[in-house]
Amino acid sequence: MTQNKRSQARSAARLAAVQALYQMDMEKTALARLLDEFHQHRLGEVIDDMELAEAEVEFFDDIVRGVDARREEIDTLLAGYLSEGWSLTRLDRTTLQILRCGAYELMARPDVPTGTAIGEYIDVAKAFFENREAKFVNGVLDRVGKAVRA
Repeated sequence: MTQNKRSQARSAARLAAVQALYQMDMEKTALARLLDEFHQHRLGEVIDDMELAEAEVEFFDDIVRGVDARREEIDTLLAGYLSEGWSLTRLDRTTLQILRCGAYELMARPDVPTGTAIGEYIDVAKAFFENREAKFVNGVLDRVGKAVRA
């Protein structure tokens, strides 16, 4: 796989991981069922006449399983880097999943450069929101990155 194709596959995996974790949070879908559903129907499929980029399945699985397994640790870490007066429960649920995925990658994937991980999740935020949320994601993940990769 060429570097560019691998990069696109990882970007698609990150976006899908955020979507999967959002679905898991909203519908309380069991992890095994959720992964199976995404493997069978979401990764690299055509939805509403739009072909989704082929996602790196192992990378997707690692993010989803990692966030699920370390959710409490991740949430504690994230809560420490929110502005005063903010809490995780106050965040939009999509934003929360973006931050969880980014924090997990910064904590557990030393093979991914800090700037790459943060930049990728800024792009994911831009796929869902305007620049304000992307800047918020950037600020929180930058602080997390400095703390966990110092």
